[in-house]
Amino acid sequence: MSHVNALPPEEQDAFASLILEEIESEKRWDELFASSQGQLAQLAGQAIAEYKAGKTKPLDPERDL
Repeated sequence: MSHVNALPPEEQDAFASLILEEIESEKRWDELFASSQGQLAQLAGQAIAEYKAGKTKPLDPERDL
């Protein structure tokens, strides 16, 4: 953090604001991810069932762009 201390006060404030925004963004992402676990589990179950039923095909990144 000594690099930040060397910045002018207005740049330190801008840096602090950026860090706080990033923390809030991470918090929102964590909350959204945590609240979607049931839906993700359901989708995973459907994908596995489709795979086991032979309803899937291998992904070919060259062809499936």
